Amino acid sequence: MRKKTCITALFAIAFIELFAQKNMQNNYVIYDVAQHKTIDLGELTTALIHTQVVFFGEDHNDAVAHYLEDSLFKALVQEKKHVALSLEMFETDCQAPLNEYVEGFITEKQFLANTRPWNNYSDYKPMVETAKQYQLPVIAANAPRRYVSLVHQNGVETLLKLDKLSKSYLPPLPFSAAQAAYQQKFEGIMGGHEQFNQNMFDAQNLWDATMANSIYRFWKHHKSYTVFQVNGRFHSDDKLGTYARLRALFRKIKMQSISCYSDDAQFTHPNWVALKQQADFIIITNPEVPKSF
Repeated sequence: MRKKTCITALFAIAFIELFAQKNMQNNYVIYDVAQHKTIDLGELTTALIHTQVVFFGEDHNDAVAHYLEDSLFKALVQEKKHVALSLEMFETDCQAPLNEYVEGFITEKQFLANTRPWNNYSDYKPMVETAKQYQLPVIAANAPRRYVSLVHQNGVETLLKLDKLSKSYLPPLPFSAAQAAYQQKFEGIMGGHEQFNQNMFDAQNLWDATMANSIYRFWKHHKSYTVFQVNGRFHSDDKLGTYARLRALFRKIKMQSISCYSDDAQFTHPNWVALKQQADFIIITNPEVPKSF
């Protein structure tokens, strides 16, 4: 009786997952900028299979985006096998416990207790579990938040005073200035040039420089891999931020970017020409789907 109950429960879970997937398939549209056409998820997978670094730029509370990045990561793993997951959501000084969890040495409870996970870790957990299942590398890409706060409060030059161990969690210092276009974009979201704060911008640049360096350090020793980088889309939209910094580290690396977000007008009547500068692939999700938080 107990075995029959377990089997029934498994069928129920499978049905729920299949139902959710079918529902999600009606809540996004993918545009291939180079081909000037809409494509499906299978075509997107094919287009990315020989890419060395894929940037998936998300809005952190977009439930459809989380479904898509998990689906795309799984599809790439099935097609290529050698895929590494890189996450903005984990910091470089958490790499050891992240490795230990993926390799099966510690429990999930121990892993979460030692890695300062985001409050919405459940949105990224499916990808981490896929990496664990296939024993794939997961890169803790982001700068430790204590150093980001240090820059915000005391300026970027303060990083130079850190000891060798602390600096090992960061990109080579001093890191270069950001592109002017990126600063203009940052000023725009901050309310204009009058509201610009150099320390806050340098903290943003520390995020970008660290993530680019984390990806590059992994990739230069694992060139057969595709790195699937998930970050907030501001870090990679318009091929600025982390994307631009990685390109500067190695100009010949093959990268493609995805910008995924919800927009009421663009979902029903997308103006792809106006959006084409954002990324190589643009995914508009249905804003009526409830947010993950």
